[in-house]
Amino acid sequence: MNREIQHWYSPNLNKHMEIAMYGHYGFALLLLPTAAADYLEYERFQLIETIRPFIESGKVKVFSINSINSEAWLNDHMNPVHKGIRHQQFNAYVEQEVVPFIKDNTSVDTPIIISGASLGALHSANLFFRRPDLFNGVIAMSGVYDLTAYSKGHYDDNVYFNSPCHYLPNTSDEHTLNLLRSSGHIHLVTGSGDYEDPQASRNLSHILNSKGIPHELDVWGTDIKHDWPTWRQMLPHYLETRF
Repeated sequence: MNREIQHWYSPNLNKHMEIAMYGHYGFALLLLPTAAADYLEYERFQLIETIRPFIESGKVKVFSINSINSEAWLNDHMNPVHKGIRHQQFNAYVEQEVVPFIKDNTSVDTPIIISGASLGALHSANLFFRRPDLFNGVIAMSGVYDLTAYSKGHYDDNVYFNSPCHYLPNTSDEHTLNLLRSSGHIHLVTGSGDYEDPQASRNLSHILNSKGIPHELDVWGTDIKHDWPTWRQMLPHYLETRF
C-alpha cells in the first residue's frame, strides 16, 4: 500500500499541518480525527489497515489530516469566542487548502467523501453540509451534531454556523439544498452501546427528512460501543457496500 506524508505551512491556521495519503487511485476519502488527535490517528488505531483492501484495489485514495480541536472546542483555558474563530480558520484550511491539495493529487473531477468518528463525525458532517459544492458525501460515525454539546454554554454565530442541528433547519438556498438532495452519500451510522448517542443521529435524520434530503440512518445494536473496534467495523462495511 502506497503511503506518503506531506506538509505545508497553512496561511489560514498559521502553523504547519501534515497530511497522510494512502493509495494511488479511486475516489478521495478525507478523514478527520476523533478528538484532539493527529493525522496518523486512524493509522495508529488500525483503521487504515481494515480498509487496506479498498485502498490497494484502487477503489479509494485516503487523505488523513490533523485536527485543531485542542486549540478550539477542547481547550478549557481558551475564551469561547476565540474557540469559534479558530474553528472557522480550520474550516478555511480544509476548504481552501486541503480540497485543492486532494484535487492536485487525484483529478479535478474526483469525488471527495468526508468521514470521521466522534467529534470528527460532527466536523465531517458540518463541512459537508456547509459546502456540498466541494464535498460529495459524508460517512459520519458515532457523532453528535449539536455543537453546543462542546461549547459549554457559549452560543454565537460561529457556534450556530458550525452546528448542523441549528443551521440546517433554516437552510433555504435552493442550490445548496439541491446539491445535498443529489449527493446519494449521506450516511449517519451509530451504535447503541456504551457512550454512544443514537438519538443524536436520529435528531439529525429528522432534520434532513424535513428538508427532503435523502440519507441513510443506520443505528447498530447495544453491543456497539463508542470505541475503535466499532469504527473498524463501520468504515470498511460502508466502503464495501455503499461505494
